[in-house]
Amino acid sequence: MGLFILCFLTTGGALDYLYFDAFTPSGPTLPAATLFSLGAASMITLAAYHGGGSLILGSLGAERPDTQIPEHRELRNIVTEMALASGAAMPQVYVIYDPAPNALATGTNDKNSAICVTTGLLALLDREETQGVVAHEMSHIRNEDILLMTMVSILLGGIAILADLGRRGFYSPRAGQRLGRKTPLLLLPLSLLIGLAPLIGRILSMAVSRQREYLADATAAQYTRNPVGLARALEKIRDAAIPFRGATRGTAHLFFTSPLRRRLENSDSRLAHLLTTHPPINRRIELLYRMAGIMRPPVQNTRNASTRSA
Repeated sequence: MGLFILCFLTTGGALDYLYFDAFTPSGPTLPAATLFSLGAASMITLAAYHGGGSLILGSLGAERPDTQIPEHRELRNIVTEMALASGAAMPQVYVIYDPAPNALATGTNDKNSAICVTTGLLALLDREETQGVVAHEMSHIRNEDILLMTMVSILLGGIAILADLGRRGFYSPRAGQRLGRKTPLLLLPLSLLIGLAPLIGRILSMAVSRQREYLADATAAQYTRNPVGLARALEKIRDAAIPFRGATRGTAHLFFTSPLRRRLENSDSRLAHLLTTHPPINRRIELLYRMAGIMRPPVQNTRNASTRSA
């Protein structure tokens, strides 16, 4: 979390130097943009802590389950079972009406947490597989991942706003005069910092997310004592290959599997490890089968394979 706040402050400092002549003999005493960034980071962190989960659920169109629908009742039962298995408080349950099979957990602790699944996931998976997915999300709650990832989502939005303000400054009428007085050796790296701040923030969030996904898979297998159920769920979701329309790059790391469905997500290359929010899905499947004592290589996505061959 400190890295994200540091990204906030360095972006603010760059804005101060480039546009307000701060940190120079003729500049203002107080670095306004840096102080604004510090205040914004503090306010966003507090907002994320106290209401970030609700903001995210609202942005995704999540709704309370309809108890008249059998699949929704079964979902509540499964969440109750996994709450008991994990020793956590019962989270709130939400449903997103979307055909993409996916799920997420959000909140700040196990007292105000929420688990949300899509109707596409309920339609695609059987009970054991759904239980594995819910156990995975419950493990994010018990491992306190939800606080970190919820706050990261909100902070990424703030970093993007600051960087956008900085980029807009380049096109203001007085931009040429201000920037022309700057030291060239500092002008280029600071300009790059403003332009790349959102990307740096996303890369940091991706690195955090990938490591927590492996841990959540392992913990879910402990809760259900059935790693094969979770592995089968991942296989079905992989083969369905339906992107979630409501996801953004700022919220992708919250989901059970990557909602963006880019080809890079299934790659095991170094570039994929740097630029994806989730570990390769085939690798996750393989590790879960190994937990069950089944040395079975994951079957490749036949839909993607046929598309590539065509």
